[in-house]
This record gives sequence, structure tokens and C-alpha cells, in this order.
Amino acid sequence: MKNPEAQQDVSVSQGIRVMFYMMKPNETSFRTLEEVPDYVKKATPFFISLMLLELAVSWIRKGKPPGRVDDSLTSMSAGILSRLPRLFSRSIELTSYVYIWENYRLIGLPWDSPWTWYLTFLAVDFGYYWFHRMAHEVNIMWAGHQTHHSSEDYNLSTALRQSVFQVYTSWIFYSPLALFIPPSVYAVHLQFNLLYQFWIHTEVIGNLGPLELILNTPSHHRVHHGRNRYCIDKNYAGTLIIWDRIFGTFEAESEKVVYGLTHPINTFEPFKVQFHYLIYIWTTFWATPGFFNKFSVIFKGPGWSPGKPRLGLSEEIPEVTGKEVPFSSLASQLLKIYAVVQFALLLAFYEDTFADKAALSQVTLLLRVCFILLTLTSIGLLLDQRPKAALVETLRCLVFLTLWRFGHLKPFIPSLSLAFEEDTQKLQLNQAKMS
Repeated sequence: MKNPEAQQDVSVSQGIRVMFYMMKPNETSFRTLEEVPDYVKKATPFFISLMLLELAVSWIRKGKPPGRVDDSLTSMSAGILSRLPRLFSRSIELTSYVYIWENYRLIGLPWDSPWTWYLTFLAVDFGYYWFHRMAHEVNIMWAGHQTHHSSEDYNLSTALRQSVFQVYTSWIFYSPLALFIPPSVYAVHLQFNLLYQFWIHTEVIGNLGPLELILNTPSHHRVHHGRNRYCIDKNYAGTLIIWDRIFGTFEAESEKVVYGLTHPINTFEPFKVQFHYLIYIWTTFWATPGFFNKFSVIFKGPGWSPGKPRLGLSEEIPEVTGKEVPFSSLASQLLKIYAVVQFALLLAFYEDTFADKAALSQVTLLLRVCFILLTLTSIGLLLDQRPKAALVETLRCLVFLTLWRFGHLKPFIPSLSLAFEEDTQKLQLNQAKMS
């Protein structure tokens, strides 16, 4: 049995290979779930490194960055939002799986067998294909998944644009595996399948030749993110494109892809990005007459309405002209720089919170999460140039000072922290003299 404590470290070599699903069974097999490293949490430096590499390659080849600041900040904000529930509890994808394994498993495959490892690789990827397909074909599931498709750019930051509540439906598609596959093996491949999909969100990699026949590649996934008619509901693959080829949902990249939702949401506010479609379902549900029609609003496709096929009519999908202009922030360059700096500081704060969560009280943890939510909201309002943006940002700064004053957070620059402490001591001394 491997030492649980020793398994918490992921080397640089492993971190790179994890991003491309190039790990070996003998280095990623664990007896218990507690021994499995949090590969996704440890991947942040590799996310940033690959995004910087993509930026450099795009600048050299095209003379411009691979995306826009406002869109990238919104994507990364969604990534942070999607991970915040992990501060308080284990993912439902794991808790539900463990429950089924402990109470209903039929057999238990050996956790240290390479055969179990490779079978789980295929099984998780197969489960992901059907989850992903249903996330496009079932309206209430699309309400979560649409967040990922709302970016009008296509770069590595787009991969981070994840839904807060998508996991509350995805677990269903993996639960049959709990009848025979140990949770520790499943937890490894669940993370690897997600991490593999990071690098395919890019335009700087073209056709990969024979690999296109088997693997999900940037070319295949560009089609999936397109709003061109030929792209809709195609290429659901996670790691292997073979599932799309088998089940008739494969489409090769041909004409230039225009990215985003068929009806763009035109906002950078993180909560609107996450929840606007749920509001749309709610209003449509009450406006649609008849019980069965209301049921269909929730469980049929996003394009359905009374009298139409389950997935709607393809001719109603707006035509792409190639002249579409992505929604962009009207904020000044100086304000965008300010937003980037604030987001960078928040990212460091976010990483620090996850690193220290075991030592933090529940109150401190909750207050930190509230501050993260307030900061992401403020950045979104600033980028959208909302009338109350300045007021919300001022409030955020006051909240930061208040939380620091009561010890719930700390500045990341030691000298700044020391300056705060000196100012506090001077203030207390002055108050003592006056009294």
C-alpha cells in the first residue's frame, strides 16, 4: 500500500503528463479514495503556463493574442465559481459514487490491476460522452452546460468556463461504474478526463493527422463549440472521438467556426453567465400551457416548443454570416488593467484559501467565499460598465479592510501586511493617549 501522505505531491513531470492523460497505471493506482491526489487543484500552475505558451505562439504566428481580456477573465471567473463548493464538501460525483459502492456493488475489481485502470479509462470516457450529449439534448441539463459554451472566443481560458451546478446531473452517468469499479480508480480517471479536455480548447493547434481518428483533438472540439449549423450537437467526446463516430454525432471541421451560443448573452457578469438560462426556463415553464408541455420545457431539447420535434428545428438556428462581432467590454484599457490586477490578487487568495482550508474555521471560510463572490461580481460589473459598478467596487474594498481587521484574511504582500499592522498599532496608541 502506498503511503497516503506521500501521494499528495505531484511532480512537474507528472503535472505535465496529467494534462495529456499520459500517466501510467502503476503511478496512479491507489487503495483508498483518501490517497488520490487532487490533480485538478494542483493543475493551476500548468493551466497558467499553457495559457502563457498559447499567448506567445498566437502572438508569433498571428500578431495578436488568442482571445480578449474581458472574455478570458469571465471564463476564469466561472472556473473559480465552479470549484468553490469543494471548500465545504466532497463533490457529489464522488459522494454518490461511494454510497453506491458501499451499499450496492456487485463485485469489486482489484484497485491495483492495470486491466481495471484501462477499463475505467474507457468506462469514464463512455459515461462522459452520454452525459455531455444529454447536457445538449435535455433543457434543464443544458441550463448548466450552456455556461461553458457562452464564450465567443476559443482559447485555453475557455476550458475553465465551467458550470456551478453541472455536477448535480453528471454523477448519474457515472453511477453504474460504482457497481464494480473501486472509488479510488474512478476518482483518478474522473480528474484525468477533465484535465485532458483543457488543451483541446485552442486554435493554435491544427489537424493532428492519424490521431484525429481516435482522439478528441482541438479540431474536433472547435466544431463542438461552434454555432454554425453544421456544428450544432456534434462531437461530444471527452478523450476518445470514437464514441461520436460510433453513435453518429461526429462532424469534421470544414468551414470557419464561429463560437458561442446561438443567441449570445452579451454580458461578463459571472452570475448571469451561470444562471440566466435557468431564469429563461422558469419563465418559459409558466408561460407554456398544459402539463405535458411544461414537462417538455424541462426535459426536451433547448430548441423545443409545442408542435416541434424533441430537439427543435435545425432551420430555426440562426445562420452564421462570418461577420459576427463578439460582444466586448466598453471599459477603458486602464480599467481592464485594474480588473486584471484585481483578478490576479484574487486568484492568489483563492489558492491560499484552498491550501489553508483545513486550518480555517467555517466562519472564516464562509466569509472568504463571500469575498471571492463579491470580487468576481465587481469585476464583471466593471467590465459590463454597469451604473453601480463603482459603488460595488468601493464596497468590496471596504469589506476587504473589515475582514482583514478581524483576522479573516491577510494581504499577500508581507510588507503590506506589516504596514497595516503598524498603522493599527499607531491608531490604538493614539486612542490610548486620547483616553
